[in-house]
Amino acid sequence: MKSIREPARTLPVMAETDVLVIGGGPGGMSAALAAARTGAETMLVERYGCFGGVITQSMIGTLAWYRSNACTVDAGGIGVEFEQRAKAMGASLSIFLYEVVDTEVFKFIADQMIQAAGIIPVLHCMTVDVIMEGSTIKGVVTESKSGRQAILAKRVIDATGDADIAYRAGVPCLMDPKNKLEEVSVNFGCSGVDIDKFLNYTLSKPSSIADWGEDSGEKESGEFSTFLLEPFKKAREAGEIPDTSTRVQSYWGNFTDAGEVTSLNAIHMPDIDPTDVRDLTKAEIEGRQYVMWAVEALKKYTPGFEKARLRTMGASLGVRESRKIEGAYNITEDDVLHQAKFDDSIGIFPEFLDGNHIAVMPSTGRYFQVPYGIILPQKVENLLVAGRCVAGDKVSHAATRQMMCCTVTGQGAGVAAAVSLKDNVPCSRVNIAEVQKVLKKQGVRIA
Repeated sequence: MKSIREPARTLPVMAETDVLVIGGGPGGMSAALAAARTGAETMLVERYGCFGGVITQSMIGTLAWYRSNACTVDAGGIGVEFEQRAKAMGASLSIFLYEVVDTEVFKFIADQMIQAAGIIPVLHCMTVDVIMEGSTIKGVVTESKSGRQAILAKRVIDATGDADIAYRAGVPCLMDPKNKLEEVSVNFGCSGVDIDKFLNYTLSKPSSIADWGEDSGEKESGEFSTFLLEPFKKAREAGEIPDTSTRVQSYWGNFTDAGEVTSLNAIHMPDIDPTDVRDLTKAEIEGRQYVMWAVEALKKYTPGFEKARLRTMGASLGVRESRKIEGAYNITEDDVLHQAKFDDSIGIFPEFLDGNHIAVMPSTGRYFQVPYGIILPQKVENLLVAGRCVAGDKVSHAATRQMMCCTVTGQGAGVAAAVSLKDNVPCSRVNIAEVQKVLKKQGVRIA
């Protein structure tokens, strides 16, 4: 590969802050809100034009769709607050025991929450490098319409999903070859649907989460799900959808009285490296083609969709897996499936796994504790990580990547960053008992 030498230059400092959170998805929002509510001056930087991440960009409004059974034990905290805020605005649909959030209104809800907490918001801003002093992170370099600038911070939280900041700072990271990574998705919605007819069809063909893994070997659980396979299978058999490794099979989310099914998570593309811009480009373009084929299949083979039309496509790919940090502790399959307990717990998460060839619904009340060690990277000080790039193995990732678990690690990271600042100690030596005390005050279940 050819290369050029970039000349050295002096960068203007855009801002200085106590806690800097990079990435405004469920984990990053939770981290920023938790830090600000603990008294730290906090800045939240997001590359797109709205906060919410996979909720608003990929149109996934089902933060806790696993909560279909009264036995499910949740962590509480900011993740549940997201649902409650949407419900209070009439911007959600109640299904079983969870809320399907209106992903468009959530853009506004996110703005309100961030502004109310006194967080400094920065949108349309890419973070492209880190500022280090030895092994301690001191800030980041950004690129935006304002040019190349620096943000200095006493604590940095990487909520990019891909561990971009941690990787650039020198944290050891792991990532499987792309043929071993979970698939990426393009989500879409339709209007012009006869909702009653579609719901009757769906209820006449009940499915469970176990059906979701028909082609991938997933297992376990007979819980009802909104899984939809038949129309796409018929279209593929008829040659109307190409017979490739891309899976076209969907669960659907919200619906409205206006004849809209606003979320169909149907296009699942393998062999994509989410850290490679060429792969991302390929997936976006191919994904949109598959959406068009999927819409035609729904119209032809799904009762209620005869007059449907495409309403929306996700503004960004849904990514399930890429880099993961190596942490002070790496959570394991045994931990998430055998109710692990940790002295440094920053929250709990139900025994819910979806991905990497396993599907388990939390219908028994079982849960595991989430340890602080998985958000604390090796080798770099005063950096914490939140969201799907926390430390763990392949099976545990099927749990820790879930949006509600991302809010758990995010809220834990935000509180830990703020507490370490108050006590004037590095993140690696933060008083866990004090972190747990603050998290409990913020409504988080620790044990």
